[in-house]
Amino acid sequence: METIQTKPEELDPQVQPEEEAPAFQAPKKKRKWRKRLIIALVLVAAIFFLLIRPMLSTGQQLLALTYLSDTAQIRDMTVQVSSTGTVTPIDSYRVNALATGEVVEAPFEEDEWVEEGQLLYRIDSSDADNTIQRSQLSVEQAQLSYNAALEGMTPTSNVSGVVQTLHVKVGDSVTVGSPIADILDSSTMTISIPFHSTDAASFYVGQQGTLTVDGTLETITGTIQSISGADEVGTGGVLLRQVEFRVNNPGALTPERSATAMVGSVACAGSGTFEYAVQKTVSAATSGDITALYVSAGDRVSNGTVLCSIGGTAAENTLANARIALETAQLTLESALDALDNYTITAPISGTVVEKNFKEGDNIDSTTLSTAGGSLAVIYDMSTLTFEMNINELDINKIQVGQEVTITASAVEGQTFTGVVDTVSINGTTVSGMTTYPITVRINDPGDLKPGMNVSADVIVERVGQVLCVPVEAVNRGGEQPYVLVAGEGALDENGNVADVSKLERREVTLGRNDDSYIEITGGLAEGEIVVWENQVSNPLAALVG
Repeated sequence: METIQTKPEELDPQVQPEEEAPAFQAPKKKRKWRKRLIIALVLVAAIFFLLIRPMLSTGQQLLALTYLSDTAQIRDMTVQVSSTGTVTPIDSYRVNALATGEVVEAPFEEDEWVEEGQLLYRIDSSDADNTIQRSQLSVEQAQLSYNAALEGMTPTSNVSGVVQTLHVKVGDSVTVGSPIADILDSSTMTISIPFHSTDAASFYVGQQGTLTVDGTLETITGTIQSISGADEVGTGGVLLRQVEFRVNNPGALTPERSATAMVGSVACAGSGTFEYAVQKTVSAATSGDITALYVSAGDRVSNGTVLCSIGGTAAENTLANARIALETAQLTLESALDALDNYTITAPISGTVVEKNFKEGDNIDSTTLSTAGGSLAVIYDMSTLTFEMNINELDINKIQVGQEVTITASAVEGQTFTGVVDTVSINGTTVSGMTTYPITVRINDPGDLKPGMNVSADVIVERVGQVLCVPVEAVNRGGEQPYVLVAGEGALDENGNVADVSKLERREVTLGRNDDSYIEITGGLAEGEIVVWENQVSNPLAALVG
């Protein structure tokens, strides 16, 4: 059997050898998210195109909406800072009660003008008057105690005479009532002699009589010092009265001697015995130690002569306690007198009474005061009004006391009021990184403005006058030097709208002062040149992406 060999390249091209079946593989997952993302982007692009298609129809229309323009020109500029506030009276006062009781006077009415010091209320002060009287008595008593303690440290003679006996020496300790010295006045004697009652009734004090000293029969003149008003029953039932005579001692009279007397032709009914007119023992009025002696036995002293000094801890404590008691009593009296002032209530300021909460006959106590809001009356001084404005930290350095303020109020339409900056505070308040400072404005002629009204105010910082200005929005401050966009030739169409942005010139300028709408140009721009700026509000592209 013959074998026929064929070359591979000679095989029938239509007949291919069978290939071996590949090994099984799992089918790959399709990435559907890519497809979905592409579809979403296409839809967004279509919507975006449909929205801006009307504007893309004309470039002129888009530019007109994108830019605003104005002419640099001379304007009358006033630099001012604006804010708001609420009007209050220049002065107000809530009249409070410092005493309770019945209102006995209230001679004023609401809406009435009262002057400072005018009587508003008088409250029944009976209790306060009694307290004052008791306090005055306490002061008098404390004063007497203090005087006694002070005088007790320097015992004095309360009579004129001779020191018969001195009971103390330096260093001795004494207590209240201890004897200091015996003082005797031997120059004057007294004697009581009985007379018949009917005779004594005709005598009078100061009448002279003649006394006869028993034993020596010496006669001396005496003066009636007193006449007894009561009868005594003598021997045999005779009614008698004692008549006291005062005589000058010639030197020989002693208490042991006796005498009789005649007054005119009337003789006495018996005799009497002489006594010294003055015989006194001075005692210590305070406890302490004898620190000094100023008299000796046998010395003649007068009324008020200091005999010695008493000191030491006990005496000093007694005096200190007396002084404290006196000062306490005086303070109590002062408090009582001050409290009495609380029962008479006068107007603390001049102004209009806006509230009167009590009338004559009403009783003021904690309950009625609480019902009345805690005050008897409220007074406003509305001759001048004031309000507070909060000024931004960027503007506060422009504000000075005395600057003019223009004021308007929605509650008073069609009227403009004038005020003046009264105070500028440096006590700022920071909120969200921005600090404001309060200033007060005074309105001297408030007209129809009332307390509580809300006002808008412009502080006139400076009246600049005629200067070259452009709108504030036209100035760009993005770089180191501010600049404006100036419309060159062909930049604007016949309607004044921007037609070709390539013909807008960037021009650096020097700035001056500004108000809320315009800013002064001091260099880089001439009067009549047109500046343009992007209108962020009306820019349709900005509106879309916004």
